[in-house]
Amino acid sequence: MGSDLTVVNAARVSYAKQSDALTEKDLRLIQFLAREGHTSPFRHAVIQYEIYAPLMVARQWWKYVIGSAHYEGTGDSLEAWNESSRRYITEEPAFYTPAAGQWRSAPANSKQGSGDIVAWELGEKYTRELMNYVDLGIQKYEAALADGICAEQARLFLPAYGLYVRWYWTASLQSVAHFLNQRLEHDAQKEIQDYAKAVLEIVKALFPVTIDELLSK
Repeated sequence: MGSDLTVVNAARVSYAKQSDALTEKDLRLIQFLAREGHTSPFRHAVIQYEIYAPLMVARQWWKYVIGSAHYEGTGDSLEAWNESSRRYITEEPAFYTPAAGQWRSAPANSKQGSGDIVAWELGEKYTRELMNYVDLGIQKYEAALADGICAEQARLFLPAYGLYVRWYWTASLQSVAHFLNQRLEHDAQKEIQDYAKAVLEIVKALFPVTIDELLSK
């Protein structure tokens, strides 16, 4: 909902003025608002995403969303989050399984994050073990359903963190920019970085001027 022009007109309404097309003056106004931290005009443009991601990504994303509503300077972030629930659905579960060349080592000087890619042989071992673990969980999940166990309890057998979930994320342009500034950083988890790049690609097509100004230089 909205465009770069929405931000401009939200700011200009203070003086009962409106722009019908972006001008150089409007571009300078967007730059000024972003540079000086005048954030309210950026909350009048809203974008909605449908996201399908492993639970480990969803929970990290959600942690950010909760925090952003109280983040200094953001005010009301205008966010909504509605997620599919295995209390109600029993569609075939899907899981994120890293390939042999995607397993990363523990970092040398930190308690979180990751280091370099491990040897292929070690990665292949853990890809195989994870696939076996997922298969076993699915078998037990399906057996529980077949025996009449309710879906909300049968799901306990599913390996949780790699399980894909689907949700709608509706957020103001300011809030999307804050997410991107956090999750495009080099020390963000690789998997959520990949999603952040996709979020950026979509939002940049819709709000090319504003998002460029809101992202950390």
